[in-house]
Amino acid sequence: MKIPTLPFTVTDWSGVAESRHRGETGEAIWRTLNIGEVRVRQVEYTPGYLADHWCDRGHILYVLEGELETELRDGRRFTLRPGMSYQVSDFGDAAHRSSTKIGAKLFIVD
Repeated sequence: MKIPTLPFTVTDWSGVAESRHRGETGEAIWRTLNIGEVRVRQVEYTPGYLADHWCDRGHILYVLEGELETELRDGRRFTLRPGMSYQVSDFGDAAHRSSTKIGAKLFIVD
């Protein structure tokens, strides 16, 4: 990831419009800031959320609240709680999908 040239920017996430994305179950609520090819998001998963796809995109994901289950296509599973993160590249065999029983609030850069 290369952050493009931009002025110093402060973001009040409460003022960024929401977009809603249905999962296989539940919903993901995104607040998104696009900076060139870099996407910065605050994402909230409702309780019971299960992604409807396997994601191959690289991310840096940080859990702010709740609990996130991340499953890799190869069957490995990870539970992330507040203060934990994962980093995954665009390349390789780490296709992943997210779910949560209790809900989660995340900060994601990709």
